[in-house]
Amino acid sequence: MLDNIKENVAAVREAIAASAKKSGRNASEIKLIGVTKTVDETRIKELLAAGVEDIGENRVQDFLPKYDALGEIKNSAPFNWHFIGHLQRNKVKFIVDKVDLIHSVDSLQLAEEINKRAKQLNREINILAEINISGEASKFGIPPDQILKFAENLVNMRHLRLKGLMCVAPFVENPEENRVFFREMRKLIVDIQKKCLYDTKIVDLSMGMSGDFTVAIEEGATMIRIGTSLFGER
Repeated sequence: MLDNIKENVAAVREAIAASAKKSGRNASEIKLIGVTKTVDETRIKELLAAGVEDIGENRVQDFLPKYDALGEIKNSAPFNWHFIGHLQRNKVKFIVDKVDLIHSVDSLQLAEEINKRAKQLNREINILAEINISGEASKFGIPPDQILKFAENLVNMRHLRLKGLMCVAPFVENPEENRVFFREMRKLIVDIQKKCLYDTKIVDLSMGMSGDFTVAIEEGATMIRIGTSLFGER
């Protein structure tokens, strides 16, 4: 299994490099996040051993035991925890002191809860605003035309740091069909930058999964969330 995961990581990194080169970017600008939904701790350890330094979990109830099980590894060979799934407000308290980045902040109420919990811990939490870029009723996220107002509302939340935007594009057979959505995400982040709301630039775009990450990179993704291409079908 280790050899397979190593080979899969190498193949994904090769594809990242090719897409980055095609769009005039450096592959080092793109962070590979291994999505470990339904993946046990043994295979996560293999992924870490293969050089992946960022792990993404979707569910709080799955994240917590993995966080505990991998604590010793994180202490000796640091890696980053990303929370990438839908986050309920009543679950924030369980993860706010444990994750390095929350990708899926999809409402002002959720942002307020994260800010409150972070204040109690006297720490700053890095977040991404999730955008429902395709307008699908089945997906969470802030409507694109509301993101500027959302970003303005975060300015006074002193224990949050908005680092960028995230989206889950539609599941399609042809990844080119999602190019329009990824391009729109890039436009949204440029619009936020023009507002000069923060003392640092909002630059991260978390978009692209196993089926479409090459297109996402060509359109400006700085983080890609990969599960199937690393672990196989689950």
